[in-house]
Amino acid sequence: MVVADQADAAAVIAAAKEASQTWGRSSITTRAKVMFRFRELLEAKKDELAAIITREHGKVHSDALGEIARGLEVVEFACGIPHLLKGGYSESVSTGVDVHSIRQPLGVVGVISPFNFPAMVPMWFFPVAIACGNTVVLKPSEKDPSASIWIARLWQEAGLPDGVFNVLQGDKVAVDALLQSPDVAAISFVGSTPIAQYVYDQGTAAGKRVQALGGAKNHMLVLPDADLDAVANAAVSAGYGSAGERCMAISVVVAVDPIGDELVARIADRTGGIKVGDGARGSDGPEADMGPLVTREHADKVLDYIRQGEQAGAKVVVDGRAPQVNGAEAGYWVGPTLFDHVSPDMSIYTEEIFGPVLSVVRVGSYREGLDLINANQYGNGTAIFTGDGAAARLFENEVQVGMVGINVPIPVPMAYYSFGGWKRSLFGDTHAHGTEGVHFFTRGKVVTSRWGDPAARRSQGIDLGFPQND
Repeated sequence: MVVADQADAAAVIAAAKEASQTWGRSSITTRAKVMFRFRELLEAKKDELAAIITREHGKVHSDALGEIARGLEVVEFACGIPHLLKGGYSESVSTGVDVHSIRQPLGVVGVISPFNFPAMVPMWFFPVAIACGNTVVLKPSEKDPSASIWIARLWQEAGLPDGVFNVLQGDKVAVDALLQSPDVAAISFVGSTPIAQYVYDQGTAAGKRVQALGGAKNHMLVLPDADLDAVANAAVSAGYGSAGERCMAISVVVAVDPIGDELVARIADRTGGIKVGDGARGSDGPEADMGPLVTREHADKVLDYIRQGEQAGAKVVVDGRAPQVNGAEAGYWVGPTLFDHVSPDMSIYTEEIFGPVLSVVRVGSYREGLDLINANQYGNGTAIFTGDGAAARLFENEVQVGMVGINVPIPVPMAYYSFGGWKRSLFGDTHAHGTEGVHFFTRGKVVTSRWGDPAARRSQGIDLGFPQND
C-alpha cells in the first residue's frame, strides 16, 4: 500500500483550506440539503459499503451493516443543523442596545480514525463538522482504508464541493502533518490510549482543539438478583461481537457471589454455539457469527495474552486458541475465550486486549465491584445488571465512567447524546457527536449592537468609565 508523504499531506490540507473559504460561507440550507442527499444515498447503498468493510476488516456482514446504521444516526442528526446552529438574541439589554450570539465554523479539521469501525467512527465526526461549515481531512487506518474512499465518492455524488471532504491515506507521517499544520484548527481521534495522549499533547501544543478518545476496559457488574440468562446472553454478545475489536466491548464480567459459578457455566454454554468463519455472505455454509482478527500481528498479540492469563493462574473455561473455522482456515483466527477467577493484577485484566477474550472477576458485594471499576485507569463504558432500581440508580451516580448501561451491555448513546469516556479513555473536554460535537466544531461569537438616534449618542459626550447598562 502506498501511503502519503509530507508533500501529499500538505497538498490535501491546502485543498481543504481553499475549499473552507467558500463552504464556510455557504448557507445553512445548502449544507443541510447536501447532508440529506448524502443520507439518502448512504441508506440506499449501505449493503455495498458493508461488503467492503467485511472484505477488508473481516467482521461479519451483519455487524458491518450495524456499524453503518449507527453512523447513519449521526448523519441524520447533522441534517438538523439549521436548528442546532441557532443562536440567542436579547433585545434592549441596555437602552438601545441588543445582543445576539452566533456559532461559526473553525475551518479545516482533521479526523484520525481506527481500523475497527472504518465507517462508523469517522461518521461520529465528519457529518457534524461538514454541516457546521468546516472542511475535513480524514486519515483512516492503513489496515482498512477502502471504506473512506467509497464514502468520499458518495459525498461527490451527493453534491459536496471538491475539497470539503478529503481522504489522506497514511501512517504516522500523515498524522503528524495534521497535528503540526497551522491550517488545521481541530483534531478528532479514536484509538489506543498511548496514541490518544500523543495526539492530545501534540495537537494542543500546536494550539488546536483536540478530542482524543482512547482505550477501554469495560466492566459489567452483575448483582445476585439479575436474570442470569439475560446476563449470559448480553456478556457473550458484548464480549465476542466483532471478535472483541470494539472500544465498547465488555471485557470484564464482575460477578457478585454467590452467582459466579452459575453465571460462568451459562456464559460457557452459549459460547460453544458461536460459529467462527468467513464474515462475507455467500461463503460455504451459514453466515458466521464472528470473523477473524484484523491482522496476523494482532491475532498473535491476543493469543499471547491468553497464554499470559493461563500462566498467571486464571482458569481457562473456554479456549479459543484453536477454533473450528467455517472456511478460510488460513485466516487470523482466535475463537471466543473465557477466563474465570481473574485477579486485577493479571495482564488479561489490566491491558486492553481488543480481542474475543472475556474475563470473570469474583467479588463479594456491590461496593467491592464498584470500587474495582472506579479504580481502573479506563472509564469508557460500563454496565450493571440487576432488578433493583435503587441499586441501578446508585450505580449510575457513583460509577466513574462516561457511558453507563442499566441492563444494557453496550451503552453506545444515540447520536443526539454525546459519546465519550472518562479518565484515560478521553483526552480533552468534549465528547463526540450530539450538541457537544456541534460546539466542538464551531466557535461562539457574541455581538453587542446599538441602534438609535446618532444625535442622542453624540450628546452623551466622552465617558472613560467602565460601561454600565441602563
